[in-house]
Amino acid sequence: MTATDTRLVSLPAAGRWARLRGPVITGACVVAATAYVATFDPNVGGHYPGCPLKILTGLDCPACGGLRATFALTRGDLGAALDQNIMAVFVLPVLVVWWLVSIKQRWSGRPRIVTPERAARRRVLIWATVAIALVFTVVRNLPMVPYLGSGVG
Repeated sequence: MTATDTRLVSLPAAGRWARLRGPVITGACVVAATAYVATFDPNVGGHYPGCPLKILTGLDCPACGGLRATFALTRGDLGAALDQNIMAVFVLPVLVVWWLVSIKQRWSGRPRIVTPERAARRRVLIWATVAIALVFTVVRNLPMVPYLGSGVG
């Protein structure tokens, strides 16, 4: 395949349910997990395991505070959510939009055209996300930046 070639990534030639099964089941699991987090407060111990990195090193990982941020968002408390994990508050809407675009694309049944440029943009996006998570992890654990910590001792 040359640099100017494009690939068609065909979806199964089955019905809509066969094409939507994965995203719909994923969405249902996310809704169920969010309902669980909304029901059982992560600020109260006993319902959730601790973060292994936090337990072993005392450092916050990029996800530390994510459950508490999700709990605060289900209560409509954006300030508390931002205080627990600012990155999660910005990443969650992006994931929802990505999921909705996936649903829309699969609903249409049209094949997705994957060009080398699109594949390169995807790789850049993945590596940029990893870099942002690493930088966020380092910065939130610096002693002179106390407001980015997860708030858990």
